[in-house]
Amino acid sequence: MSGRVLTRLFFGVVAVFLAAPIVVIAGVSINAKRTLAFPPQGLSLDWYAQMFTDEAWRSAILRSVTIAALSAVIAVLIALPIAYTLWRRTTWVGRVVQLLGVSPFVLPPVITALGALSLWATVGFYGASWTVVISHAVFFTSLPLVTISLGFSSIDPAFPDAARTMGASEAVIARTIVAPLVLPYVISGLAFAFVLSLNEYIVAYMTVGFTVETVPIKIFNALRYGYTPTMASISVLFVAVAVLVFGLVARFGDLPRLLGAWRRD
Repeated sequence: MSGRVLTRLFFGVVAVFLAAPIVVIAGVSINAKRTLAFPPQGLSLDWYAQMFTDEAWRSAILRSVTIAALSAVIAVLIALPIAYTLWRRTTWVGRVVQLLGVSPFVLPPVITALGALSLWATVGFYGASWTVVISHAVFFTSLPLVTISLGFSSIDPAFPDAARTMGASEAVIARTIVAPLVLPYVISGLAFAFVLSLNEYIVAYMTVGFTVETVPIKIFNALRYGYTPTMASISVLFVAVAVLVFGLVARFGDLPRLLGAWRRD
């Protein structure tokens, strides 16, 4: 066999290996019987309907979406001024702040989760619903920080210099030149933080325990008390949301560059 055939065979095996869990979960989600059996024993979409008709699952979904949206916005609000300041002027203080912004995501999630648990327990706010929003925002700040920093680094310095030469103020430059060029990277960072917060379990569990039941915590509880294909339906829904969000980023943003693949002119 030629090297090209072997390469294609290898990547084909890897693709099947990666797709197999999703295929199994999708099959379980349409199982007619109340079991996590694959292949499905009959076909039914009732479990998808139960996500929205069952009050417990519907509340968990709404709660997870709300937490993910708020934490993503806060993460962007933290990352944007840091990235802008470092773009305007690089100082050692700014580099330290940037390192601190990236460090929560670099560390193992359980370390960050334990830190959040210790903090909120010490100040007496453990279990409050808003603490998981702040914890997720801090944990995922590194994502918008990286993407927004890439956006600022992609700006040709000749553009703002030309605007200053023509008498434009810094506010006008920021509004008319910088903002439109950086906006796709801001949206990308927001999308990344939203999707990961939507699926995050460890930090949420360590921060609020079972007092605030997000979808990952709800799935864990359901595994303890009884298996239902609704869990598989939720998983398929979350995978679809992730594919949709990242697909939009790829369509309207510079996904290869965000993933570290720099273009060569």
